[in-house]
Amino acid sequence: MRLYSYWRSSSSYRVRIALNLKGLAYETQAVDLLQHEQHSPAYAALNPALGLPSLVLDDGTVLTQSMAILEWLEEVHPTPPLLPEDPVLRAKVRAAALVIASEVHPVNNLRVLTRLKAMGHDQAETVAWMKHWMVRGFDAYAALTSPVQAFSFGPTPSLADLCLVPQLYNARRWGVDLAPYPQLAAIEARCLALPAFGAARPEAQPDAP
Repeated sequence: MRLYSYWRSSSSYRVRIALNLKGLAYETQAVDLLQHEQHSPAYAALNPALGLPSLVLDDGTVLTQSMAILEWLEEVHPTPPLLPEDPVLRAKVRAAALVIASEVHPVNNLRVLTRLKAMGHDQAETVAWMKHWMVRGFDAYAALTSPVQAFSFGPTPSLADLCLVPQLYNARRWGVDLAPYPQLAAIEARCLALPAFGAARPEAQPDAP
């Protein structure tokens, strides 16, 4: 498989973690978002939404949208599981994951920030915008998770943790105060101690400077 990725793309980061956890071999094809390579005709033919990641399967099938890719991986390669068996707990894991993937990330991604600047907002205002939505998301995520589990919803990482860890990376990058979230920081530390998470870190990617 080939994963079209950018080292700092949090949605790509999620998929890298899942591929590593499930022990799947893949090649990385870097797409430099800052150089607008996602807008090239070749990439647009691969992913009309012009976003990352894209996963090209062995038979040439192209999958897009990180959450759809993660669901496909879970269905086709169910071990180790990213979703619990209990339907109610599965729904809770998905809900926490979507707090990050649907409510925080979409309003903070590069295309939105570029548009904000085009509308006249300066860098300080743009950073304040990002931090606002991250704090709201972390407040909700912390309230949804279990305070007695090693990870967000149990003794092993779930789909929710795969969304949380990249967002915490972004939060540190932009100076969000994470002191109010010791539980989330502890979950993150346990995740990053696992080789699958460590190998997926932005700084470990071939296109990292």
